[in-house]
Amino acid sequence: MTIKDADIARAVIPVLAAGSRADVAERLRREPDGVHRATLPDGANVWIVSRHQDVKRLLADPSLALNKRHSRTGYQGFGLPPALDANLLNLDGADHGRLRRLVTAAFTSRRVDALRERIQATSDTLIDALPTDGQADLVAAYAAPLPVAVICDLLGVPGDQGAVLRDRTQVLLASGRFGPGDLAATVGRIITLLSSLIAAKRDEPADDLLSAMIAARDGRDRLSEDELLSLAFLILFAGYENSVHLISAAVAHLLTHPEQAAEVRAEPSPHTEQMGRTVERFLVRDQPVTTAIRRFPTQDVQVGETVIPAGDVVLLAIGAANQDPHADGHVSFGHGPHYCLGAPLARLESRIALWTLLRRLPDLGLAVPSAHLQWKSDHRQHALTGLPVVYTPPTPLV
Repeated sequence: MTIKDADIARAVIPVLAAGSRADVAERLRREPDGVHRATLPDGANVWIVSRHQDVKRLLADPSLALNKRHSRTGYQGFGLPPALDANLLNLDGADHGRLRRLVTAAFTSRRVDALRERIQATSDTLIDALPTDGQADLVAAYAAPLPVAVICDLLGVPGDQGAVLRDRTQVLLASGRFGPGDLAATVGRIITLLSSLIAAKRDEPADDLLSAMIAARDGRDRLSEDELLSLAFLILFAGYENSVHLISAAVAHLLTHPEQAAEVRAEPSPHTEQMGRTVERFLVRDQPVTTAIRRFPTQDVQVGETVIPAGDVVLLAIGAANQDPHADGHVSFGHGPHYCLGAPLARLESRIALWTLLRRLPDLGLAVPSAHLQWKSDHRQHALTGLPVVYTPPTPLV
């Protein structure tokens, strides 16, 4: 099925990310079979699948491959070199399973649980450092630096180098604004920095994830150099980017719903069951991933009466699926073999970030009307570009 309405076909994905997502999600689900033929702003043709039961099924369907070699249109995405592309988001089947086992062996619950005090201390430090004039952009001053500091601590990346890496990955995300030479230079700098970090960890291993990945073995198998680089890049990037946007969107919502903000402030700890449920609600309402990473059917796939040809680009609409009235749970972290390894860390960060911010800044408010907040117009993310707020500067913790 091809939708000929140019306004829908060309605008639906940016609209999903930019604002009135509930209305658009409902329109998507109302399409025959909940399948929509659309065109991205760059002219690429894609299929959007939007109903929860179909999205959840296809997330776990091995016939929908992530490896770009299954694209019949020559899809390249960021066009990363092998040194950064040999990661879990471009592998399937046995190759994916092998790497995931090796990373899982290093990415233990012990490492995540051990970060509680570090996340709490970083949250408090960032709040203490807010401008004393009572005005700030919370994305830049809090929601972004917190996950960056946490994932760098987990990996064993010095904080200053983590900030540099984030700046460089932002260039990749905004690739439409940069020429091929700029992108190539950025990729080269990322590879150089990560390579030097890995070399340093080989010489002096520490109790961090990067050292554990270098040492990880499955029998006689271990990660290759390209796999190490690619996975370090993916964990660093995926480990902070979605948390930034989840925290920002959740704060924006709470500041326009004071009764909900009061409920968060009333919790005695960020680790209560109620705080866990609060974060789950935001994962449904403000999930940062609008569509799952593109997939390519290795054979024709049927959704209802619609047949999606092998090799076409398929986008599974996480945002629409989560808002489906027939949904049973959310798929914000995916489902099946590619379920997000960092889900426990994202949940922990969000609980601590929201509770600490609202408890320590009781009069925190938006500096602009909520309708004036700017959202990224991007099919990949539901993300604020900034979050201007006002507050009474807190008393620094001793």
